[in-house]
Amino acid sequence: MKVCVVGTGYVGLVAGTCLAEMGNDVVCVDNNPAKIEALRQGHVPIYEPGLEELIRSNTKEERLSFTTDLDEAVRKALICIIAVGTPEKEDGSADLSAVLGVARQIASAMDGYRVIVTKSTVPVGTADQIRTIAAEATKHEFSVVSNPEFLKQGAAVDDFLKPDRVVIGADSQRAFDIMRELYGPFLRTGNPIINMDIKSAEMTKYAANAFLATKISFINEMSTLCEKVGADISMVRTGISTDNRIGPQFLFPGLGYGGSCFPKDVKALIKTGQENGHQMNILEAVDQKNDQQRLDFIDKILAYFEGDVKDKTFALWGLAFKPRTDDLREAPSKTIIEALLAKGAKIRAFDPKASMVARQIFGNQIAYTETAYEALEEADALLLVTEWNEFRRPDFDKMKKLMKRAVIFDGRNQYEIERMGRRGFEYYCVGRPGVDGVEVDETEAQRERTGV
Repeated sequence: MKVCVVGTGYVGLVAGTCLAEMGNDVVCVDNNPAKIEALRQGHVPIYEPGLEELIRSNTKEERLSFTTDLDEAVRKALICIIAVGTPEKEDGSADLSAVLGVARQIASAMDGYRVIVTKSTVPVGTADQIRTIAAEATKHEFSVVSNPEFLKQGAAVDDFLKPDRVVIGADSQRAFDIMRELYGPFLRTGNPIINMDIKSAEMTKYAANAFLATKISFINEMSTLCEKVGADISMVRTGISTDNRIGPQFLFPGLGYGGSCFPKDVKALIKTGQENGHQMNILEAVDQKNDQQRLDFIDKILAYFEGDVKDKTFALWGLAFKPRTDDLREAPSKTIIEALLAKGAKIRAFDPKASMVARQIFGNQIAYTETAYEALEEADALLLVTEWNEFRRPDFDKMKKLMKRAVIFDGRNQYEIERMGRRGFEYYCVGRPGVDGVEVDETEAQRERTGV
């Protein structure tokens, strides 16, 4: 099938590449010439596992191409997918200017029937606006479709190639049949393609993200209470997540959700409620708790140092908002770094993929190290912020030798409390009791190192 995808961010680039991987002819469009030229040369502007290899192979096979010429791309395609950003405005609503602008351009360039697809996350009623704009700009027939994405950053390629379901909001059988043909190769295992009205499809995306964000804020709320009453959130989580009605996913206590989706989508849904005379009480609490979770972590650090962190050096492991991405949008690390810098602290940060992005935000306000251990040199404490796999089993003996103080504030509950104490660390985590380090004899230390 002939497809054009407008927007080469996370969603557009993954969607276009994966559609090409299934044999379609795909043109990805962006108004940034430098970005398009870099993509033509095989340089991917984001880190997403598996994406770079697929872009290179599909470009080589001439199934995937990149251009700034939207009009030409539309004329060559039957399906025109809008995958541009819908950033949060000051009032919490979604900024639709890019979406509506692209829709107008697509309609103006059409020379026959087209399917105009919104894959950008847009509020309910956006398709109606697109239909009105397109009708004003063209005399040709067209269909408008809502096709929300459900991609997890860090696993977006797998999610697109092996979707749990595909949601199609269509206003005609013709449009649905075309979309079903497009997605047929992705659903050979029997996972469903769900046909619904357009407004329901638009709402489905927001409802899914809002529910997952609610699970995260719920477990964080419980973790705060566990600290107050002396319970252990890890045990509580096990106790509730084994209930099939609840399940284990998105029930890990930590520093809250971040990234490009959950924060803005929760706020946009709250705003939609306000515009329709309905207060979204649960989601307002979800949003508030997410912000508070990071502040509580900062307060824990400040309390340990009795409020004075001036000239203290903090090693920070993890800058991205989650593992397997280099995205710092709404990342907990940003809130923590900004708060500590304002108090006069020094930061030595390491992230396997996100350091270059962080440099664009913080410049030389913080130090960036080549390895996790280098960040620990003469550190007064380690702040574990992102749960990259390589942080799970570090060399604790080496860590103690490098650090000025053997103190860890673990925002992701990566380590076992008792073992950290026996290793001689002061260890503070989320929703579990902290522990003061104790010296162990050489026999016990050897047992810890060997795991016996």
